[in-house]
Amino acid sequence: MSARGARRFVADLLRGRRPRSFRADDTDVGQLRAAITLRAAQPGSATPREEFVTDLHRRLADQQATEQTATPLPAPRPVVDSTRRRLVAASSIAVAAAAAGAVVDHTVISRGPAQSGAGGEQTLIPSTGQWRTVSASADLAEGGVQSFDLGTVVGFVARTGGALRAVSGVCTHLGCRLALDAAARRLDCPCHRTTFAVSGELLRYQLPVPPAALPQFEVREMHGEVQVYAPPGPV
Repeated sequence: MSARGARRFVADLLRGRRPRSFRADDTDVGQLRAAITLRAAQPGSATPREEFVTDLHRRLADQQATEQTATPLPAPRPVVDSTRRRLVAASSIAVAAAAAGAVVDHTVISRGPAQSGAGGEQTLIPSTGQWRTVSASADLAEGGVQSFDLGTVVGFVARTGGALRAVSGVCTHLGCRLALDAAARRLDCPCHRTTFAVSGELLRYQLPVPPAALPQFEVREMHGEVQVYAPPGPV
């Protein structure tokens, strides 16, 4: 029943409809989040339809009076089933991706169980991918950050302490494309007051629920080039 629900969920996205909820297991949720997030990162996906923008402006105006501080104080919450909570999070990303005109690609799923970092962020590994160059090593000095747009995904790569890290360039709340503040080494969402570190961790938000950390890409450095593992570009 879970597999049937996942197929129906994707079919709803392809037709631009609000996806119907279903009881998903951990495998379903990981695949849906990976597929939706990667597809939402495509060029043009951050350009929403006119009715979406109108509704967003209305909701932002309603939120402004009740916005929380950067780190809200914890409030008592009812006990919620963890699988259902993950599905709600995945569904919110799916609705945003559909509203922005994104289409889920059936080939973009996890090669295996999603890898999680120390901060809870996931590593996106497309089933059909290749190592693609995003920068020359000489152009990414210690402490440097560069954006990249590979046609299928967008993101940022940074060198800190000699180590490389590449993260998605799409906000995990509504799918808006993030802007780099190089001086502050942070990524700002233009749609609402949310800020991420260049390593992907959430720094600040003023939303009822904190957005997830930015997914990471596999990254390597070979023969003087910095590369990320991403879906192939348009033919």
